Amino acid sequence: MSRADRFLKACRGEETDCTPVWFMRQAGRYLPEYRAVRAKVPFLTLCKTPELAAEVTLQPVDILGVDAAILFSDILVVPEAMGMHLVLDDAGPQFTEPLRGPADGRRLRVPDPERELRYVLDAVRLARKQLAGKVPLIGFGGAPWTLAAYMIEGRTSRSFERAKAALLGDEAFAHELLSRISEALALYLQAQLDAGADAVQIFDSWAGALAPADYARLGAPYVARVVQGLRRERKQPVIVFGVETGELLGQLAATGADVVGVDWRVPLDEARERVGPAPALQGNLDPASLFLPAPALEKRVLRVLEEGRRAGGGHVFNLGHGILPSTPVENAKLAVELVHRGLPAR
Repeated sequence: MSRADRFLKACRGEETDCTPVWFMRQAGRYLPEYRAVRAKVPFLTLCKTPELAAEVTLQPVDILGVDAAILFSDILVVPEAMGMHLVLDDAGPQFTEPLRGPADGRRLRVPDPERELRYVLDAVRLARKQLAGKVPLIGFGGAPWTLAAYMIEGRTSRSFERAKAALLGDEAFAHELLSRISEALALYLQAQLDAGADAVQIFDSWAGALAPADYARLGAPYVARVVQGLRRERKQPVIVFGVETGELLGQLAATGADVVGVDWRVPLDEARERVGPAPALQGNLDPASLFLPAPALEKRVLRVLEEGRRAGGGHVFNLGHGILPSTPVENAKLAVELVHRGLPAR
């Protein structure tokens, strides 16, 4: 089996020669090669320059030997294209004029991806051409609740009290805003698939900020709307992932996604019981494990592989969240090698 086949086969729950592996945020600050590119341009300029975005997208494929590339971009380019003013700097992302109510939400437009997000699609086309079939390319976007939370808070938050108060307190506003974001996201992800992405991942980064009953109102139905709105002519897989979603895994699976990402807080065999037999699983090594000495790292990698084997139904090895900026590159390489080496024969 070729390296190009592993990831997509695992997403479909099919047998593979070894477990495929890629890392969230695998194109990032821990790589000297990325830092060299980033030193030349601001972050948002890097996202909006297709040649540079494609370059850093491909870096981990050759440096680490991962089985999939993920497009270099940011989930917040969609709200920006909808009409919000985005600032991305070392202090983190910020919307300078957050949404304050229904009137602000109604001013948002549903962008045409080929026009207002063309730079992302050009990066997809360029990266896929440069990959030349070596490994699949994953596109991505942020889930409606997560994007809405950023748009209302204006920045990252520990509790998202403004977003919760606004959306839980006004059902009509919540539905109108989340529906508009869902429409924009479905068009955006479809455009990435049409441009050549082999799979897409929906990041519901702040799903865990909601109680299960609230996620059933503000989260899962709108993710499902996006998943069901995609025309996947090449049967490209859809992955959904959120942080601190142990109690929400069943809802994530019910969105119709092909793969459910699991953070490190729930073992994969337990996650299987929560999601049911249909979706493949992705995850879920604690990113801090990549700082451990080689023997300890190997034990943890093998434990995830064993849990994945017990879970059955397809497993894509990944971290339980994004790779940390100070991660030693050699340890990331070692983790990939260990995954490919696999479990000892029984």
